[in-house]
Amino acid sequence: MSDTPWLTIVGLGEDGAQGLSAASLAALQEAELVMGPPRHLSLLPDLKAETLPWPVPFADGIPQLMALRGRHVVVLASGDPFWFGAGSVLTRHLDPGEWHALPGVSCFALAAARMGWPLETTLCIGLHAAPLSRLRPHLAPGLRAVVLLRDGAAVADLGAYLTDTGFGASPVMVCEALGGPRETLTRTRADALEKQSFAAPLCVAVEISGEGAVLPLASGRSDTWFANDGQITRRPVRALTLSALAPRPGEHLWDIGGGSGSIALEWLMAHPSLTATSFEAREDRAARIRENATALGLDRLNVLTGQAPAVLEGQPLPQAVFIGGGLSTDLLAKLEAILPAGTRLVANAVTLESEALLAQSRARLGGDLLRIELAEAEALGTRQGWAPGRPIVQWSVTL
Repeated sequence: MSDTPWLTIVGLGEDGAQGLSAASLAALQEAELVMGPPRHLSLLPDLKAETLPWPVPFADGIPQLMALRGRHVVVLASGDPFWFGAGSVLTRHLDPGEWHALPGVSCFALAAARMGWPLETTLCIGLHAAPLSRLRPHLAPGLRAVVLLRDGAAVADLGAYLTDTGFGASPVMVCEALGGPRETLTRTRADALEKQSFAAPLCVAVEISGEGAVLPLASGRSDTWFANDGQITRRPVRALTLSALAPRPGEHLWDIGGGSGSIALEWLMAHPSLTATSFEAREDRAARIRENATALGLDRLNVLTGQAPAVLEGQPLPQAVFIGGGLSTDLLAKLEAILPAGTRLVANAVTLESEALLAQSRARLGGDLLRIELAEAEALGTRQGWAPGRPIVQWSVTL
């Protein structure tokens, strides 16, 4: 095979060939075959190359493209193919040196330019293939966001979602066919979007405004964020537990005995690169964990139903483990056998038997023991008094 890449990925805007660089125009002129969505192909003048429409669903086009190896091929993608675009999807199927990319101007950059917003402080998020709930962790008054949506119907869905979460007063600008001759900009409010119709391609610029609940940034969010049946690591203890787990970018967590999923979900909130698996023995609780993850826009959580330690078999190994339920000698022995050196382990105990087990484990493996005793003020006759909760013993260790 030639040292010259056989595939060139060209970012195309709504202005068609007029907005392409000299290098992109040259790639199109030299191509044997140009492949892209029909809308993209229609934006170009007649080409010498053969054209091939990209099929729907998108995944069906991957084997077609791979079958063209050895030919000089151009693939068309919207704007910047590597910002919520097709570029990374394509290149994961290719070896280094097989492809060359010529990005165009992204719709995020165009929308920010129309609004006069600094792009570096504007949330840019692609929701054309993701649930609107991914916005939930970000929603706070003053936030500026450019949201890429699937189609015109999704604009009304976005308005309904913002209204339902208490941010219907947010000013929005709906951008249709940005950067091209059909560009249309519509300024309105989120709670008025359902009364209007729009057509793809589009994105929405929104400045969040309203009285909706804001998800705090610090660990130890209110228990009300997590639907539960009483099986939940309470807010102050959760904050101490997340501190002990010490999440770092790119890490994976095992949350054993998930309950409401609050520990795994707060772990995910710490950084967008984090992932987690929650293991829960009861199916009703596992279903509730999934519902909590969906409501909070945290679809990076994998939830498995089963009893530990058996349910752990075959799962990708984590960098951190939390045991919130099902603590036993067998579970600790299994973890000690399979977890690599350097894995962080945190376990909370509320019974005397579990406390004894943690004390024994600490004597053997080291680490820190923390006794957590909390009390809350509540009515005591006509006055107030302290109502102590059950003490919790926490063991944290790096294996």
